[in-house]
Amino acid sequence: MRRAFELAREAAERGDRPYGSVLVRDDEVVMADSNRVHTEDDVRRHPELHLAYRACRAFDPDERAATVMYTSTEPCPMCAGGMTTAGFGRVVYSVGGDELDELGGSEPPVRSAAILDGVSEVVGPILNDEGRRIHRELA
Repeated sequence: MRRAFELAREAAERGDRPYGSVLVRDDEVVMADSNRVHTEDDVRRHPELHLAYRACRAFDPDERAATVMYTSTEPCPMCAGGMTTAGFGRVVYSVGGDELDELGGSEPPVRSAAILDGVSEVVGPILNDEGRRIHRELA
């Protein structure tokens, strides 16, 4: 999770919103990404969605099912929808979508657990105080 936090900070320093994500399999980071919506001028460049895309190209379904995504903030509905195709075993987030409104974002109409139900286990919030601090300081 702390690597996802580093990536979120890097995104904010670049001018993007503070979101970062990593994919872990067998206790090793196999892919990492940060938000690039503004700097790439591409609404699809949320780290969760981009990692799902990359994972589908690089790993077979069994490898993806053995992979955990750690993400600084709960995936939005767009990202969770894309992640259903990836089929990660677990998604672990720090800041919940229900907390975003008070932190300067907007609460998603549907939570990721509802979208990923039956596909990926969704766990969070984890290290919530640290994740919230990033949003308060950098968003």
